[in-house]
Amino acid sequence: MRRPWIVGLLLAVVLLGACGDPASEPEAAAPPDLPQASVTTQQRAPASPSANTGTGTGTGTGTDKKAPAKGPTVLYLGDSLAMEAQDVLGQELRRELRATYTSAPYSGTTLCDYLEGTGERSLVPVADKAAALVRRLRPDFVVLQFWGNAWGYTPCMDGITHDASPEKYFKRYEADLKRLTDQIAAAGETRIVWVLQGPDPITPDRVRRVNALYEVRAGASGGLLADAGKALSAAGARYSWVQYLPCTAYEREHGEYCTQPDRDRTALHRDDDYLHFCLAPTTSKPKPCPARSPGILRIAREITRAIGTHAAG
Repeated sequence: MRRPWIVGLLLAVVLLGACGDPASEPEAAAPPDLPQASVTTQQRAPASPSANTGTGTGTGTGTDKKAPAKGPTVLYLGDSLAMEAQDVLGQELRRELRATYTSAPYSGTTLCDYLEGTGERSLVPVADKAAALVRRLRPDFVVLQFWGNAWGYTPCMDGITHDASPEKYFKRYEADLKRLTDQIAAAGETRIVWVLQGPDPITPDRVRRVNALYEVRAGASGGLLADAGKALSAAGARYSWVQYLPCTAYEREHGEYCTQPDRDRTALHRDDDYLHFCLAPTTSKPKPCPARSPGILRIAREITRAIGTHAAG
């Protein structure tokens, strides 16, 4: 490694400070710069599903189902993991499913930020609340990707942290899951896709329990699951954090995604950031990842597969 991974952990906390789970809240971490206006952007399907070849992704997800004649409308919300992955997911959805796609992620957020009624205590502006966007866009699918803000970074968590009170944290997280699901359901007919998260090297059981809450809520409300976290884990070790994984067949065929071909392995994380999957250096202003990053593509392909399987069924 270029430096000890613990130094990378601290840098990840200070620079993007929003959706990981360190042992305690960073004392001097400033909130990330929020966009000056709504980040919601409408991206419609191209005439040809192979027309988009931007730097963020490769060509095709290899979904088993044939894309429907009329592509689905997809809304993508979430924290910094969604912020960095939003362009790649849009490319995959448009290419494979001819989807009409909108993204409105905000770094540093958790479920309560997207609830209507949180006002100034939220990092998400009123126009980009989940229910507001559903009423305006009428999406077929709402994809929600949240690591699970665990250190009270956002005001709407009322200072509740996993470190100080794990059970209070999970109880609050569960309540916010139901509130957000209910608000989205009341806003329009849509299917929620809950993205299951990958391993956390600091408190692995937290992510396990957060994913379990997603699974229960999906089952109770007719939602779908996209287990992106499994694609970011070693075989047989779903909740054990790794920086590298063996290259997939797709990554071997597209060499830019197999970062160490001589060792048949690819990098999911930079040496200085255990949490995020963008292989470009982090910046103080959140933005979509500008570099080809295997972890982000794996996330996007799994979300696309989950939506495509349901849409084609």
